[in-house]
Amino acid sequence: MIVSALATSVGINLGLTVLLAAAYALLRRRPPYVGVYSPRRPYAPLEPWLPAAWRRTEDDVHAAAGLDGVVFVRIFVFSIRVFAAAAVLGVGVLMPVNFLGDQLRQIDFSDLPNKSVDLFSVSNVQDGSNKLWLHFSAAYIITGITCYLLYYEYKYISGKRLEYFMTSKPLPQHFTVLVRAIPVTNGGSVSDSVDKFFKEYHPSTYMSHTIVHQTGKLRRLLNDAENICTKLANLKSVRRRSVDPPRRFLGIFGGNDLVGKYQKRLEDIEENVRMEQSDATRSRQEVPAAFVSFRSRYGAANAIYIRQSDNPTEWQTEHAPDPHDVYWPFFSTSFMERWISKFVVFVASVLLILVFLLVSAFVQGLTYLEQLETWLPFLKNILKIAVVSQLVTGYLPSVILHFLSSYVPSIMKTFSIMQGFISVSGIERSACNKMLRFTIWSVFFANVLTGSVLGQLEIFLDPKEIPSRLAVLVPAQASFFITYVVTSWTSLASELTQTAALLYHLWGSCAKCCKRDESKPPSMHYHSEIPRVLLFGLLGLTYFIVSPLILPFVLVYFCLGYFIYRNQLFNVYSPKYDTGGRFWPIVHNGTIFSLVLMHIIAIGVFGLKKLPLASSLLVPLPVLTLLFNEYCRNRFLPIFEAYSTESLIKKDREEQSKPEMAEFFSNLVTAYNDPAMKPIQLSTNSDDRTAPLLSPA
Repeated sequence: MIVSALATSVGINLGLTVLLAAAYALLRRRPPYVGVYSPRRPYAPLEPWLPAAWRRTEDDVHAAAGLDGVVFVRIFVFSIRVFAAAAVLGVGVLMPVNFLGDQLRQIDFSDLPNKSVDLFSVSNVQDGSNKLWLHFSAAYIITGITCYLLYYEYKYISGKRLEYFMTSKPLPQHFTVLVRAIPVTNGGSVSDSVDKFFKEYHPSTYMSHTIVHQTGKLRRLLNDAENICTKLANLKSVRRRSVDPPRRFLGIFGGNDLVGKYQKRLEDIEENVRMEQSDATRSRQEVPAAFVSFRSRYGAANAIYIRQSDNPTEWQTEHAPDPHDVYWPFFSTSFMERWISKFVVFVASVLLILVFLLVSAFVQGLTYLEQLETWLPFLKNILKIAVVSQLVTGYLPSVILHFLSSYVPSIMKTFSIMQGFISVSGIERSACNKMLRFTIWSVFFANVLTGSVLGQLEIFLDPKEIPSRLAVLVPAQASFFITYVVTSWTSLASELTQTAALLYHLWGSCAKCCKRDESKPPSMHYHSEIPRVLLFGLLGLTYFIVSPLILPFVLVYFCLGYFIYRNQLFNVYSPKYDTGGRFWPIVHNGTIFSLVLMHIIAIGVFGLKKLPLASSLLVPLPVLTLLFNEYCRNRFLPIFEAYSTESLIKKDREEQSKPEMAEFFSNLVTAYNDPAMKPIQLSTNSDDRTAPLLSPA
């Protein structure tokens, strides 16, 4: 790619980013769009969003989005610090060295737009040059800075997690354990087995239990009822706003006829729901799983970490999620079913990656005009136009990749649901790990391998050749990934404008019967956003040595993301759960992988540049990085997996004499009742001024 094509991509995306930010600044002030841009604070006074995002403190973020929101913002803080230092080194030292090569020559800036961006990469430095020792030193410096900041953030967030636990009010999930694979004797029930077992082996701490029931059919009925309630609300809203008498709908039904029809269906569903609830309470619909509550946090922890049975496949215990975090629709309880589902999901994930390899091969073909003209010869004359060729090679490939990648998070979330996770947070953390692996292999490696030479997958069959092969393949795709980062500016701006939600809102305003419910703010999709952010950290670190031109664009991305997501966490997204910062270990591991990959590429680069001493001296760097990661894993990771005996007993002793604990334990008995089993009330006001309500009685 030539510099002018890169400038075209930067100009287009910068213009779109400014345009979308200006549209947001205008639309957010108009009352019809409050439900899109400020569903959490619809009546709060408006103020300029950029100063407001900057002014808010971390305590404000914690209060608005929980500790998970704090962790998400800290990812941007950490990345800005790392890439600010990297940009100083890369742009201030490495890029001039790369540009000048080994000769002091007069620079012709007039012809710079027609030069390749490879002019700014390490490939422009002469083989064996002593200037390459600057790159060697930079690798050690940026690794040291990154590891120091990783340690600082891990320690800081670990402390916030312990503080979060010690200052929190009593929470049901701290006193409750999920028990699966409950054996049942002939003629007995699951409830009887649970009660007998825990009274015998946990007599001093066991308090109560709640059996899980099969409620799949019941939930489908409730979903149907909710959909009908929404349609009724929209119909009545249209009728209230209309000054004309009710007309016939689609030439078939009158407005009142439709309302009566939906009302009748609602009454039928109500009766079916009551019958299904009655059937579900019978023993024959019990699932061999239960939420078991204890009188202390320490008692619950003992039940989790001590194996309950001589048969490891029975009486399996795990942490119970928050009652509002439980994912009731899918409750896999069989040990064999969970094992099979993990295998199926693994195979499906591999197939998805292989399919995306083909997509990446096509996308990368667009960056080469010769290959594109071979595929589509009828476009040869059009592609000779300078502007068109610059758009096709510099802008279109990254847009296509962004668009196709946007559908993957929902697929990964479905895979995690299939594995039997019983909490929304567990599903999204599992999906986050899957998305990170997918992003690394299908967005980074797929484009690196397919972009230069198809069929390069055998690179991993000979480990000794990996550094040298990557040293050739990775720099070859520098221009593509630079435009990919630049295109992401527009993606961030569309997050600010909530483009999809805005279009849905406008459609609902035109088609009144399809108006969406804006009363519930959406939740933050950490499982898709965290891997996306980590990808740009991966790109910045891996190209730090070979093509430092990418660094300022990556830094701009993180600065934009810092302000935009702080604004969104306050005004748009409402937390659905709070894991207590358990997403940070994923961030830490992803960054360590990026560092090691950078080291491997740098070793290969110095080998190709005829500087074997630098390659040899760089070998200890990935080893030291992995040793650092092992230290952090032993020092901090246990804090994110479980609370210590010291913390649990101290917290129990602090609260045992508090009068409010009696009320808490009274509520704990029913805290894990399935919402689908609660009585429902379907009602409408006689004056037709309100929509039907579906709510627990």
